[in-house]
Amino acid sequence: MQSIIKRDNVEVPFDTGKIAACIDKAFDATGGYTGDGKRISFELALNVLKKLEEQFADAPCTVENVQDLVETVLIEGGHSKVAKAYILYRQKRTAIREARSELMDAVAEIVRETNRDNANVGNSPSAKVLQISEAASKSFYLKRVIPAEESSAHLNGDIYIQDLSWYGKTLTCLQIPLDKLLVNGFNNGHGSIRSPKNIRSATALAAIILQSNQNDMHGGQSFGFFDRDMAPFVEIEYARQEKLLRENLEELKLTAPEEEILELVDKHTRKETYQAMEAFIYNLNTMHSRAGAQVPFSSINLGTDTSRAGRMVTECFLRAYERGLGKGETPIFPNLIFKLKYGINFDEGDPNYDLFHLAMKVACKRLFPTFSFLDATFNNVFGDEEVCYMGCRTRVIGNINGAEVTNGRGNLSFTSINLPRLGIRAGNNLGEFYRLLDKTMEKAVQQLLTRYNLQKNLRVKDFPFLMGQKLYVESDDLKPNDPIEKAIKHGTLSIGFIGLAECLVALTGSHHGEDPGAQAQGVSIVRHMRAICDEASQKHGLNFSLLATPAEQLSGKFVAMDLEKYGKRKGITDKKWYTNSFHVPVECKITALEKIAIEGPYHVYCNAGHISYVELASAPGHNIEAYEKIIRAMAEADMGYGAVNFPLDICRDCGTQGLHASETCPACGSTDISRVRRITGYLSTLDRFNDYKLAEEESRIIHTDEV
Repeated sequence: MQSIIKRDNVEVPFDTGKIAACIDKAFDATGGYTGDGKRISFELALNVLKKLEEQFADAPCTVENVQDLVETVLIEGGHSKVAKAYILYRQKRTAIREARSELMDAVAEIVRETNRDNANVGNSPSAKVLQISEAASKSFYLKRVIPAEESSAHLNGDIYIQDLSWYGKTLTCLQIPLDKLLVNGFNNGHGSIRSPKNIRSATALAAIILQSNQNDMHGGQSFGFFDRDMAPFVEIEYARQEKLLRENLEELKLTAPEEEILELVDKHTRKETYQAMEAFIYNLNTMHSRAGAQVPFSSINLGTDTSRAGRMVTECFLRAYERGLGKGETPIFPNLIFKLKYGINFDEGDPNYDLFHLAMKVACKRLFPTFSFLDATFNNVFGDEEVCYMGCRTRVIGNINGAEVTNGRGNLSFTSINLPRLGIRAGNNLGEFYRLLDKTMEKAVQQLLTRYNLQKNLRVKDFPFLMGQKLYVESDDLKPNDPIEKAIKHGTLSIGFIGLAECLVALTGSHHGEDPGAQAQGVSIVRHMRAICDEASQKHGLNFSLLATPAEQLSGKFVAMDLEKYGKRKGITDKKWYTNSFHVPVECKITALEKIAIEGPYHVYCNAGHISYVELASAPGHNIEAYEKIIRAMAEADMGYGAVNFPLDICRDCGTQGLHASETCPACGSTDISRVRRITGYLSTLDRFNDYKLAEEESRIIHTDEV
């Protein structure tokens, strides 16, 4: 043997000594030689060389060929234990090489262009660096940290570990206690920030708080009581404006009727509040986090504070959002959620009904706000504690370990299950389906526990803002080196699901938008999953909950795997995406009220979060009465959270709005058109949608209704 071909196809001189060295290492791994090691090593190496000469006299020899023969010679020589150690060593080295190769392929793809798994991430250099680090993290966790059974379940598409790149580093999301931070001040790493003295400073600090906490977490950041928490600083602004005005009048030796003075104070305060809200919205659409890769996933809940200052916050925020950005573009962030409650804002005569009407007017133009329903049967059981939502749909309220509150709590992690696959495997055998479902749910519970056991041992110092500033419930007395379990036991561990519609087609031949029998079966399936989550909560003493997964990249990944595994199946794997959670398929031709009636019953079971949509052909600003009827139908269907979608195209050059069917603006001829759509809960532009969601968006039918 004169030469050998390495794994990179490079031919190098053959080195006999490496065979003996390889055999020595195999023996060392099992305790060393018994007897004359030098002689045994020499004889075994010689046998390998003989076999090489016999088999590769006229053919090129590779490293893999040599290693195969080393295994053979060890076994034939009676060294089976050593051979097993050698085989395991080879497998480990192969896995490392494959992981490295996969990682390098992923890096090469990202360097060309960032992937579109997350519609909030652009194509900037920092975004590329972030995604390269995420690719490396995923590989590390799957190969080195996560137990093989759980890793395999993720890789083969039975379950999906969400936000895998952040697996052992952090938590998902938080409802931030804004009032606590603004009243007491905070420190984001470069010095203490005192409590603000006017409303502009308050909103500026609120934006910084969202950005700072986003850098400690991988999911959404939300203010659950924005109107209530900002109201004290509007009152401070009132006092400041009144003091300034009276001082100016006194200096000028002027007098004015008290009524006119108070009107001027109100006018100036309103102006300051509006500009503060406008600046806040601008900041949330321009102020990047995660090393500059994306703006924070921000959500704002408001609408129920009936005080003078709270109402002003809500009104000014809505009017600033309605006006839009510099050229009239729709703000992508924050995810604006208007909370509806009877006696507060839902009926004429309620103190904030005018704000509800304004919220609908803004939503008819901007897609936001979405609407949450505090009187839903599963939301109104918490007394005076208002349930808040965030992000695409996340809801955190129930708590087996303490007070059932919103502020200072969030989701720790979630894992989604592939419902269509279970339906395909079971066929029309419901008993087999539920057996498979139970087994898969058990895998998901175990995976969440595995992850929690990593998360709970992270330390306060690993979260300089989140835990360092005591944002989480029961984190107040934790010291920098303390583990965070005491606090995060109040968070939630969620099992998500995707593709109920396709699962029902596999089981019954129809989905729930087509057949009442399929609808009954769908509700039964989701109720069963919720029961398993409740049982897991009692068994493990942690808050397990069921999530209607907001599938973005997952909607295409699962179906691609199942198409390869099971082939094309009508109504299941014959399109590029699986339907989100319990939603009726976007291509199903039903009316808005029918869709609401079908999806309503699922909200009660998805206690980790849920949302339903209705699709309209265009902005419904000309018919707010019909829009209000849709919102009220959602409330009557016992939904917790809902929204109305329509295409929103805006010329970036002249600001002309409306549906631009052509490639150019009808007003100025520009081709620079922003095409805003709702993707899973947040807004984004179509150019940031991945191929799966683009195909889904193109298939969305309009839910016409005589409403």
